[in-house]
Amino acid sequence: MAVTYMTAEGYKKLVEELNELESVQRPAISKQIAEARDKGDLSENAEYDAAKEAQGLLEMKISLLKETIASARMIDETKIKTDEVQILTRVKIKNVKTGQMMSYMIVSESEANLKEGKLSVTTPIAKGLLGKKIGDKTAVTVPSGVMEFEVMEISL
Repeated sequence: MAVTYMTAEGYKKLVEELNELESVQRPAISKQIAEARDKGDLSENAEYDAAKEAQGLLEMKISLLKETIASARMIDETKIKTDEVQILTRVKIKNVKTGQMMSYMIVSESEANLKEGKLSVTTPIAKGLLGKKIGDKTAVTVPSGVMEFEVMEISL
């Protein structure tokens, strides 16, 4: 089982989501299945099939969340330094070719959210930036080819 590094806030969100799935959504799906079953012949009951499929997907999601929570390791945010790019640092980078500036926070996979500028540590760009210092350049292979970035700033 792979270790998942995350913040205390990210861990709390996962636990809250798991509680919601187990205490609200699971009983709701069980009720849908019971109601569909009460309507008679299950062999031609689309509602029953849909509810059973939803139950399977929910149980899979619950299982994955439990696995992530079990493998979670909290990151001590007081020990994070800004001398190099690492998880939970915010990095400002420049695309060397276009001059475009971007800013990302490197986070665990479960906390990633591109709209919020939170980049998963498992992405090619984040992997290419880890360990780099201000002024370092790195070539990163992305689906569209190779991009070169320069680290402009590292902060918390």
